[in-house]
Amino acid sequence: MSLFEPEPRRPRAPVPPPDVTQPLYPPPGAYPSGPPGAYPSGPPGAYPSGPAGTYPPDDQYSGRPVQPVQPGRRPPHPDERQPHEPGPLQYPPQRYAPPRVPERQLFQPPPEHPDPGSRLPARLPDPFESQLAGRRLDPAGATAARESTTRIALIYPELLGTYGDGGNATVLTQRLRWRGLSAEIVSVPAGEPVPAGCDIYLLGGGEDEPQTLAAEGLRRNKAIERAVAGGAVVLAVCAGYQVVGESFPAGGQIYDGMGLLGVETRRSFDPPDAPLPPRVVGDIVVEPDPSLGLPTVLGYENHGGRTRPLPGADGFAFGRVLRGLGNGVPEGTDGRIDGRVIGTYLHGPVLAQNPALADLMLTWVHGSLPRLPGPPEVEALRAARLRALQVG
Repeated sequence: MSLFEPEPRRPRAPVPPPDVTQPLYPPPGAYPSGPPGAYPSGPPGAYPSGPAGTYPPDDQYSGRPVQPVQPGRRPPHPDERQPHEPGPLQYPPQRYAPPRVPERQLFQPPPEHPDPGSRLPARLPDPFESQLAGRRLDPAGATAARESTTRIALIYPELLGTYGDGGNATVLTQRLRWRGLSAEIVSVPAGEPVPAGCDIYLLGGGEDEPQTLAAEGLRRNKAIERAVAGGAVVLAVCAGYQVVGESFPAGGQIYDGMGLLGVETRRSFDPPDAPLPPRVVGDIVVEPDPSLGLPTVLGYENHGGRTRPLPGADGFAFGRVLRGLGNGVPEGTDGRIDGRVIGTYLHGPVLAQNPALADLMLTWVHGSLPRLPGPPEVEALRAARLRALQVG
């Protein structure tokens, strides 16, 4: 046979047919059961004598009712059950665990003359980097105003990031890059000093304990106050809005804020004998102040506080509430604006649903910017929400 000739096929041995006369399972006693006592049968009464597949009303080992088992399955041996530690069950579990950061590190003020070679906070990755090539606009009108990288600080995202407000940083960064401008997100976790050299500072929503931790750290740090004095922009949402005010409630106490806005927040401004108003959760629609030149602003709110301006406070309300509660004051307004500091109760993230507000903040940093339409998905979402909420 040649080396390149195929080997002849060999005939297969015939397969005998199955013997259907033999039983599928071995008869009883086919396997040894071991010496007496090799397999414990448990204490008396460990297995029920009632109907098949049921347990006694109370499990003598855990003290809790036991669910019936499937028919045909043996009940678990007592030694196989999970041990039960006595004591009350902790239910529901805590929703928030405070960060394990030493207080001296969390509230350490920034150095007066930082080391130029020191490490900057981590830069967040841009999820839209691959989409930039086809959507850049001519930046000729913008680069004349400012050519350095715009730094957008996301403040304490693990404390003030409960409702997804960190997305506001992504919106601002992307709308700059679509215009051909350089931008970066500086994430400032609790435990690191807040840099005073950023252009925009973002504070989001959070629960009571994280809110008080964030307020204490920012009051001691003073970096945002110095940045605002130098022309930086601040967007503070919900708990962040209360923190940049003069005072806010948490856990039955009143805490001092940063004082960037002349507002105070309380659970209620009604007489002490009046019942507390309910928490507000739902859609909110705001008609911005005409001086801002913005279209209708959409979002959602989730807060239990009521916020009002202090007598003689500077600034003006962000807008008039068309649907929802907002500040919860008789004037029917939401938020507060003083200089380049914006406070509002609108989540969403608010800039994702309202790109015109994002562009307004960017013009405060860059001056005039080329017009950037869309994205069309946002316009379609806004139109659908306005129809659903029956707002003109």
